[in-house]
Amino acid sequence: MIRPDFTKPGRRAGLLGLMLCTFMLVLPQNGQAQAAVQAAAGAGPTILVVGDSLSAEYGLKRGSGWVRLLEQRLASEKIPARVVNASISGDTTSGGRSRLPALLSQHKPGVVIIELGGNDALRGLPLDMTEGNLRAMTQAAQKAGARVLLVGMQVPPNYGSDYAAKFSGLFAKVAKDRKAALVPFLLKGVGDTDDATRLFQADRIHPNEQAHPLMLANVWPELRKLLK
Repeated sequence: MIRPDFTKPGRRAGLLGLMLCTFMLVLPQNGQAQAAVQAAAGAGPTILVVGDSLSAEYGLKRGSGWVRLLEQRLASEKIPARVVNASISGDTTSGGRSRLPALLSQHKPGVVIIELGGNDALRGLPLDMTEGNLRAMTQAAQKAGARVLLVGMQVPPNYGSDYAAKFSGLFAKVAKDRKAALVPFLLKGVGDTDDATRLFQADRIHPNEQAHPLMLANVWPELRKLLK
């Protein structure tokens, strides 16, 4: 039998070309496939958090926010996953929407947590704009192959009962329409208690360090379902 001589330049190039073509055929074609490859390799999916100051550890000691606590929870339960915190203090749904495509391309997440909307309300931005941005972000993440967890927010009563109801309801509406997971209220047990001020920083807007384990407790049950 004649054995091919791959030491010759032409045949060596042909072998390299065949190997390259084979490699390209097995490359993941979307974010979901990428997540599957990571899971098979034991790395697990990437969890991308796109949020505002509530997720960016505003005013807190580094490592004490709920996103960092999430990393610790994943490690303690031996769940292979990588957390990327792309949260920016002061960000709105418009800002998150503009940043998301690059984040999806860079990190190829298996799960995207969207925690935005509170600053929209503080700035008095139109509700339909907030809803449209959340819907567009959810759709973009799903199209990239990621599962989406929307994290809802509520506003104080002084905004008016009608506005407050419509604002909190838009998160559920988008989640239902897009078949995404939902945390109805990130600050449940924090901002709706009789003595809420003890769980907030001096500005009475941002939760303090003691509140963040409670915030993670609100997020974890829904997120855990997406990691199965």
